[in-house]
Amino acid sequence: MIRGIRGAITVEVDEETVILDAAERLVKEMIRKNAIIADDVASVFVSVTDDLKSAFPAKVIRLQEGWTYVPVMCMKEIDVPNSLKNCIRIMIHVNTECAQKDINHVYLEKAIQLRPDLKEN
Repeated sequence: MIRGIRGAITVEVDEETVILDAAERLVKEMIRKNAIIADDVASVFVSVTDDLKSAFPAKVIRLQEGWTYVPVMCMKEIDVPNSLKNCIRIMIHVNTECAQKDINHVYLEKAIQLRPDLKEN
């Protein structure tokens, strides 16, 4: 079964190092919380809001040990009025035996507001 593991994080400014550091923090936390092994990953989608233009966050995913050949794609989020700004979203498609309810989605910084129902206690 392929399951989607979702994550999101916000940044304060549109700067390359800030974007890459945030994306790396997010993906490492997603990997850790779900014990993801690169060979089990089918693909990764990365999106950014319209206000982030200084870097491709997918770059840091390919730098993770064993992730060189994982297909990764960056794209823009739909620019909906009053939506969360400065946001990086990641969807990892992974082969797993885990039930949907056992997937650990990760929301950091202001992105927690995207899914407050999944906030850890």
